[in-house]
Amino acid sequence: MTARPRASVRDFSAAIIDWHARHGRHDLPWQRRRTAYRVWVSEIMLQQTQVATVIPYYQRFMQRFPGVGALAAAPLDDVLHLWSGLGYYARARNLHRAALRIAAGHGGRFPRRFEAVADLPGIGRSTAGAILALSRGERFPILDGNVRRVLSRHFGVAGSVSDRAVLETLWALSDECTPAERVDVYTQAVMDLGATVCIRRNPSCMSCPVSATCAARQTGRQHELPSPKPARKRRRRQVFMLAAVRGDGDVLLERRPEKGVWGGLWCLPEFTTAAQAAYYARRMLQGAPARPVPLEPVEHAFTHFDLLITPLLAQCSGSASAPDPAQTLWYCAREPARLGLPAPIRLLLERLAGVTGRQG
Repeated sequence: MTARPRASVRDFSAAIIDWHARHGRHDLPWQRRRTAYRVWVSEIMLQQTQVATVIPYYQRFMQRFPGVGALAAAPLDDVLHLWSGLGYYARARNLHRAALRIAAGHGGRFPRRFEAVADLPGIGRSTAGAILALSRGERFPILDGNVRRVLSRHFGVAGSVSDRAVLETLWALSDECTPAERVDVYTQAVMDLGATVCIRRNPSCMSCPVSATCAARQTGRQHELPSPKPARKRRRRQVFMLAAVRGDGDVLLERRPEKGVWGGLWCLPEFTTAAQAAYYARRMLQGAPARPVPLEPVEHAFTHFDLLITPLLAQCSGSASAPDPAQTLWYCAREPARLGLPAPIRLLLERLAGVTGRQG
């Protein structure tokens, strides 16, 4: 870590606020009629997701769930349905869990105390601070990924954020740079700076309002700070999914466990081998063939691994029942229910409709 110039700390927030007035983002959907609820939903959606991707999801979510009460009263499947395609589905489950807790323990009103906000599912110190700073102008520092990058570069803080000392240094810097007034403006400004100027690769240093005092720019270390995490070897995983189709065109879906990939969403039943899928079909589904027919594979990239899905088509009799009514159902693509479906599964269902339609 390097010593930071005191003048830089003193002038940092003023320069960023001034820059934001001219170059920041001012008309995002969650910036209109700012309430703690609206900011909360936006902050959760924006975790690891770009603004352009979030906007249409946010607008649909607000239309369906305009407040905490509506979100708490909705079935989880309705929430996951609107989240389908946005990824990182634990965020949606945590939003719903938090809404239920707010309805039960806070009279349906978003809590005002920082400790109560930070204790909600899916909300930690930084997100709680952002919600209260942006919606109520309360002075709390934040340290999301964009802010960590800005502070690490500007003040020359080397080392991984997995190092407790590094993280504590960045939190102290964030607190020191957060002004006593116009906290909401500064909070939005520093996030915007990290999202649009001080970006991960090829930062626009010439457009940065604090480049003159930036330690990384002065030493040519923009691409070294913040210190990257050790690279993981990317894994490749292969699974087989049973595409069981009844005579009426309905497709068997199974709810996934809460934990793990696509937790709580509805998918085609998954197996590690084709033989397991065939055995399940013969044992559990009336009229299923002895050997399901392999269809064109589908690939999907997650953060740390690639998934190769091989669908296995099994035509069943029209009277086949769901093996476990609590965890499986027959999905009618002609009159789709409001279910949470991962994007690759939606694609598979569309392909399946084409294949079975041609065969029929």
